Amino acid sequence: MRAWSVTEPGPIASRPLQLVDKPDPRPGPGELLVRVRACGVCRTDLHVAEGDLPVHREGVTPGHEVVGEVVELGPGAQGFAPGDRVGVAWLHRTDGTCDRCRRGVENLCAASVYTGWDVDGGYAEFVTVPAAFAYSLPDDVDDVSIAPLLCAGIIGYRALRRTGLLDASVAESGRPRRLGLYGFGGSAHLCAQVAIALGMEVHVMTRGEQSRRLAAELGAASVGGAYDAPPVLLDAAITFAPVGELVPVAMRALDRGGVLSIAGIHLSDIPTINYERELFYEKEIRSVTANTREDGREFLELAARHGVRATTHEYPMSEADAALADLEAGRFDGAAVLVAPR
Repeated sequence: MRAWSVTEPGPIASRPLQLVDKPDPRPGPGELLVRVRACGVCRTDLHVAEGDLPVHREGVTPGHEVVGEVVELGPGAQGFAPGDRVGVAWLHRTDGTCDRCRRGVENLCAASVYTGWDVDGGYAEFVTVPAAFAYSLPDDVDDVSIAPLLCAGIIGYRALRRTGLLDASVAESGRPRRLGLYGFGGSAHLCAQVAIALGMEVHVMTRGEQSRRLAAELGAASVGGAYDAPPVLLDAAITFAPVGELVPVAMRALDRGGVLSIAGIHLSDIPTINYERELFYEKEIRSVTANTREDGREFLELAARHGVRATTHEYPMSEADAALADLEAGRFDGAAVLVAPR
């Protein structure tokens, strides 16, 4: 099959991604063989290609927002049949037996394996996935629209859960809970839709005029620059931009007892935090590590119920390198999606 491969991680301008021939994958025990129909382009793919993340698999094929069709079942695979449409996401598998898996926090499993980092992903014609980690997808959303939901959407939802606002969408005062979003790309614009649908007041701080326009169109209560202060103190915030300098900025925007959730697998260094200005009054910083399958199922159900939709920009699968270059340069709002030839 034809597949993109990270031949030598480096700046995207150095073309670390090459289109190569790879052996057709075969489904192992409990696995599905999936023909790729579309694959979302995630910032994590850029981190893998550029070497921000350590190499886990030489020549890996990125891509973990895969929409495809089951073409074959491996021995013992259950729950799906050839022809079913499925989603393949970032979490490829866990050991299922450790204490963390048993406690329902499988995203913290030390033996967890990730699509497009530890195993080949969806910038290809075919991909394999354990049946237990594949998602059934609704029929009423097209491939391109649903692809970004499989990571950008799920991770944004996990980050929202980590703020604690899902447990208290309306404060005791009766006003909506106030959520700040720093950065407004593929994940944030989906998270914002969920938060607004659940009655939260969303304030967006981001660079780029296109992203600001999109935030306003989606119903943000205010939109400003990445380093601007929101017009009100926030009950919680999420940083989506992988910029450590935004952490103290977001902390200063929090009200007493506020929580900052840091989404994303890579972040530049965080500057020194001033305890009195940025952390006192029981403010908290929480990181986000991958997601559980339950997060994925909950988010996809919420997205279907509230009509959450990704703003997408299509690229042919043959132009994956261009899509990543445009992502790095901030040339589009929303999310890019690679579309396989029919």
